[in-house]
Amino acid sequence: MTPESVMTLGRYGIEVTLMLAAPLLLTGLAVGLVVSIFQAATQINEMTLSFIPKMTCVFIMLVVAGPWMITVMTNFMRQVFTSIPFMAG
Repeated sequence: MTPESVMTLGRYGIEVTLMLAAPLLLTGLAVGLVVSIFQAATQINEMTLSFIPKMTCVFIMLVVAGPWMITVMTNFMRQVFTSIPFMAG
């Protein structure tokens, strides 16, 4: 196993991780921004007002993007497992 193959595999793993995390994190960021603007406009500082909508929207995004995320993870793991014999020898 060469250092180049290790770096390539690690880079691809980080790319897959970022691709899988991005939809959920961006959804939480967008909902949090909207809720904080609403809280600033109305001066309502309730903790559950920011948590519940974020949790709900992230769950909805997980349901919507879930099949795509499973496909990306499956393709990555298939590629890793099929390249094991080439890395070992």
